[in-house]
Amino acid sequence: MPRFPFTRSGAGADERPSLSCALLPGVRIPGQLIGIGENYWPDHGAGQPALPVPAGGTAPDRRAAGRIPLVFGKFAGSLAADGEPIILNPARAGTVVCEGELAVVMGRVLKDAATPEEALAAVAGVTVANDVSARDLQAADVQSTRGKSLDTFCPLGPELVTLDEVPDLQALRIVTTINGSVVQDSATSRMVFTVAELLMFCSRFMTLYPGDVILTGTPWAAAESGLELRPGDTVSVDIEGVGTLTNPVAAVDSPAGHVIAPA
Repeated sequence: MPRFPFTRSGAGADERPSLSCALLPGVRIPGQLIGIGENYWPDHGAGQPALPVPAGGTAPDRRAAGRIPLVFGKFAGSLAADGEPIILNPARAGTVVCEGELAVVMGRVLKDAATPEEALAAVAGVTVANDVSARDLQAADVQSTRGKSLDTFCPLGPELVTLDEVPDLQALRIVTTINGSVVQDSATSRMVFTVAELLMFCSRFMTLYPGDVILTGTPWAAAESGLELRPGDTVSVDIEGVGTLTNPVAAVDSPAGHVIAPA
């Protein structure tokens, strides 16, 4: 069976959220949660004006000599399952945006992978992710970890799909919608570094373990205003052959800390 639905664990207030699936019995997902930044080529045609510098301050030219993948950490406690609310606290987070991404789940230990084949052989499968991000916190910190690690800021699911079901990881359409309107429409063929290249790179400076999740980057957006999330929204990320991840967006009543469900 090439598809394995995720089961939500750690639903209690005092438990760290996690997922499990039958393919990886006894493994907590995510273990390590690794993000990749600025990994898609800009979607613009010849003759169009130069794109603005994205959040983070780097230039649109992503093939500078010696460039390596931009890696950041995203804490595992930011997990949300398919269908669970993304909870916003505007007083703390400011502007929050969605980022649809292909996520890779490790099935075996990987260290110092020498070839793409070796790297991909350690993968249990892929799933859909939404790398929800608080842009004001990223700008204040001049790095991404805090702004991407708030509770519920990593929706993941709904199932783990093995690679025999997805023969070409670099040929998948990825579409993100907010309330049914398309805000991202690209393909994994637009990645600067392929999935295998990312795994090889990460395995050279850290050991990857079963259950670790690598978010492979989000398609370029020249105008991020369209990605902004607000209470009451519903955001979906659909990846061809992998699945659709859908989450409502809720607000927190800041003084009391209670969640206000979307209408």
